[in-house]
Amino acid sequence: MPYLRTPCCRVCALPIPDGDVCGGCLSEPPAFDSARAAFSYSFPVDALIQALKYQGNLALAPILAAALLSEADVPLDYLIPVPLSGVRLRERGFNQALEIAKIISRESGVSLLIDSCGRILDTPPQAGLPWKERTKNIRGAFMCNVNLRGKKVALIDDVMTTGTTLNELAKAVRKRGATEVNAWVVARTLPP
Repeated sequence: MPYLRTPCCRVCALPIPDGDVCGGCLSEPPAFDSARAAFSYSFPVDALIQALKYQGNLALAPILAAALLSEADVPLDYLIPVPLSGVRLRERGFNQALEIAKIISRESGVSLLIDSCGRILDTPPQAGLPWKERTKNIRGAFMCNVNLRGKKVALIDDVMTTGTTLNELAKAVRKRGATEVNAWVVARTLPP
């Protein structure tokens, strides 16, 4: 399995020699404080995530959640899965981030906020867009409707590529008062 064991930027989880903070995060810090990933997004993890996400193989969610939970050790108040748009949720029938987050919540004892955040824009899937267009595509797509003043949260998703989706959700969560926002993903796409 392609575990992400090399030293990584503690903010965006991209590999760097010293494992501190990369130049990109120093020059343009994201709205989240840190990112954790269990794997790099490569074979066979990419195939497992795609089978969960696009083929509805929900039996893979516990395996992926367990790997992520083994890498995530920050004390938290809440877990928040990255929400899907209503259209995408109806098409797919489930939210893969929620399925992973349910298991992490059950195993860790950290409360899961299922309906605290929502996607208010139905944007094209990020996976089908060039990296440079992803920020514009997702801008302003999320809202948060719960008071998170003084709380530490982790945003849960399956894959982090550019980090723009998690960054936009982190902005919405910060507006509601969260003092610490972590991004927990099963896999991190690494640059070529």
